[in-house]
Amino acid sequence: MDQQTEIELQAAAFRRLQKHLMQDRTDVQNIDMMNLTGFCRNCLSRWYQEAANEKGIEMGKDEARQVFYGMTMDEWKDNYQTEASPEKKAEFDVAFEENVGKKD
Repeated sequence: MDQQTEIELQAAAFRRLQKHLMQDRTDVQNIDMMNLTGFCRNCLSRWYQEAANEKGIEMGKDEARQVFYGMTMDEWKDNYQTEASPEKKAEFDVAFEENVGKKD
């Protein structure tokens, strides 16, 4: 397989993952994803931002999230986010530190 085809297939797989998370499974909470997998929608948007920045495209966290989510973070929270239990929040703190680093 040539490199361009591989890039196109990787991009298609990413778009399908994004659609799955943003349209098909809005019921899956970011905190549950992070606790189980070590990444969530916010991580994916951050990786998108980092890739843009590496290419010299200036993009901040909020802009990257809006590109990935297709809406602002506040809109996503209002429409889809539910309150997490104290246990899930504690698990998240551990998962975040292990996979992302210390919180600011």
